[in-house]
Amino acid sequence: MENRTELDSLGEFELINHLTQYFVPQHETTLKGVGDDAAVLATGGSTDQVVTTDLLLEGVHFDLMYTPLKHLGYKAIAVNVSDICAMNATPKYVTVSFAVSNRFSLEAIEELYAGMQIACEKYGVDLIGGDTSTALHGMTLSITAIGEVYPEKVSYRSGAKLNDLLVVTGDLGAAYLGLQVLEREKEVYKATPSIQPELIGYDYVLQRQLKPEARVDAIQFLDDLKVTPTAMIDISDGLSSEIMHLCTQSELGCDLYEAKIPVSPDVQRVAEEFHLDATTCALNGGEDYELLFTISQSDYEKIKGSPHFTVIGHMTEKVSGPRIITRGNEAIALRAQGWNAFNA
Repeated sequence: MENRTELDSLGEFELINHLTQYFVPQHETTLKGVGDDAAVLATGGSTDQVVTTDLLLEGVHFDLMYTPLKHLGYKAIAVNVSDICAMNATPKYVTVSFAVSNRFSLEAIEELYAGMQIACEKYGVDLIGGDTSTALHGMTLSITAIGEVYPEKVSYRSGAKLNDLLVVTGDLGAAYLGLQVLEREKEVYKATPSIQPELIGYDYVLQRQLKPEARVDAIQFLDDLKVTPTAMIDISDGLSSEIMHLCTQSELGCDLYEAKIPVSPDVQRVAEEFHLDATTCALNGGEDYELLFTISQSDYEKIKGSPHFTVIGHMTEKVSGPRIITRGNEAIALRAQGWNAFNA
């Protein structure tokens, strides 16, 4: 009997590593291929090119019962721009491909593209191409983003050094709680369609879920402060997962301090309402699209007064592994419980 390996036994990143393990770059210009937030290609000029692509499927990555098409268009661009930012690069161009069933009208696709246009204008990127196709069911989007970065400023996941500080932008956990609100109201609607959704008071968490922002501004703040991260990743799958990626690829451990994780009052309030722990939401929720990065301790003085950055830990010896230091000063092994495309 032929052996069968289920995809969810590997997970997204193990699958990618498994499928690409025998691919060897054939061009000297391929500076970084598979394995980071984006590929890096030498251009022969003063800057290198950064390229990333992302797939969004209806029913897996978005639910059109509560996601307006204009918001979806905006988010599709923003999440790809975020991957460019995670390389400490500047976004420049996007291509957009989509496949839709006959359930969608021209007016619906116009609404989707209206959101994309708003995002392109905000982030200063040009829409330069793409493709369209029909689908038997639903909607599928594929976005490719292209940016540029000076070679000396590119940040890979593998660049963290022992004793580097672990830093995050913004606050965490809101996008996950926004999803919980939307899913709750969806179930109420399915049971009683005549009842209007109760969304008042949830503005912040809903915005973080439906209209996340790529932290292009943070890249500029770092440049202004003359700080180049030693390693960087964006928080799409949850803080714990992203920390473990940095540790694995940099061959280090880390100590993350629970008390330092930035959580907004809105997240605290909504988490309590759903009988959830706010720290757990921040660690495992995902879709915040903040930036997680490491810096040399010598750069601490440059960022310590900035309201945009929070130091949440430091890198340790590999043997220690990734750990979270609780408010009770207990060291616990960090586990990745965030988004997994094959078992979600």
